[in-house]
Amino acid sequence: MVECRITSPDQPIPTVARRFDARRVYTVLVLAPLLYGAIRYFPPFAFTGLVLAVGSIALMEFYRLGLMPPGERPYVGVGLLGFAALLLTPHHGEFLIPTLLAAVLGVLSLPLIMRLPLDQVLRNSAATLLGILYLGVTLSFAVRLRLLEHGEWLVFFLLLVTWAGDTGAYYAGTIWGRHRLAPRISPKKSVEGLMGGVLAAMIAAYLARWWFLPTLSMIDCAVLAALLTLAGLWGDLAESAMKRSVGAKDSGGVLPGHGGMLDRLDSLLFTAPTFFYYVTLMTRSETLA
Repeated sequence: MVECRITSPDQPIPTVARRFDARRVYTVLVLAPLLYGAIRYFPPFAFTGLVLAVGSIALMEFYRLGLMPPGERPYVGVGLLGFAALLLTPHHGEFLIPTLLAAVLGVLSLPLIMRLPLDQVLRNSAATLLGILYLGVTLSFAVRLRLLEHGEWLVFFLLLVTWAGDTGAYYAGTIWGRHRLAPRISPKKSVEGLMGGVLAAMIAAYLARWWFLPTLSMIDCAVLAALLTLAGLWGDLAESAMKRSVGAKDSGGVLPGHGGMLDRLDSLLFTAPTFFYYVTLMTRSETLA
């Protein structure tokens, strides 16, 4: 990836062509059919297992980001356990609040039952709980979406529009980007990229409506394209701020050409709750079935 040096927030973004990375395409070609099959042809619990697997990788990347001083680390095992519990709550009624309470009390109780360095308890507990909330609560909405009637099509819509917005913003910003959007956090983000992302998301939303979700209105498609693109950008910037605070470029390298799993999920962490509440509150979910 080409470096973009910053001299001033007001300086236009230089137009430098990015080198094409074929690994990005190969990764998508391998994973997309597997993802489609898991969502379309297997029961909701299989999708929960998939989210649990990829989310656990992302959580491990988050805990390895170097957010803490040397020699200190989050309680990884407890974090993974709390994350898994949050993803399973949609399958067993409305147990989100009790599960969150158990996670908080469980993490804070560790120093009482284990010989842990007391001077590290606050930082270790805070980092552990942040990971559980950051990934567990947000991804649980993707699981909840799949549990709705005909939820597989809602999940497809969410993924298609979210990734179309990301891709459109990436290429529009690369080609036409001039005006910086968030220079302090992500220097390469541009207003032109955001506009390209909204346009690509809108095209994807209308294609999805024509292909598999015809009961979604034209207005819903336009509103969701804008909402999900903005939510995805916010999630991307939130993760970028955390990485920038510790001097990291990527969260990992598990996906060739794409960086870490957290880098691929950062937008989805914010678009999943946005879409879920739009479907369940702003529209009648049964009309989308």
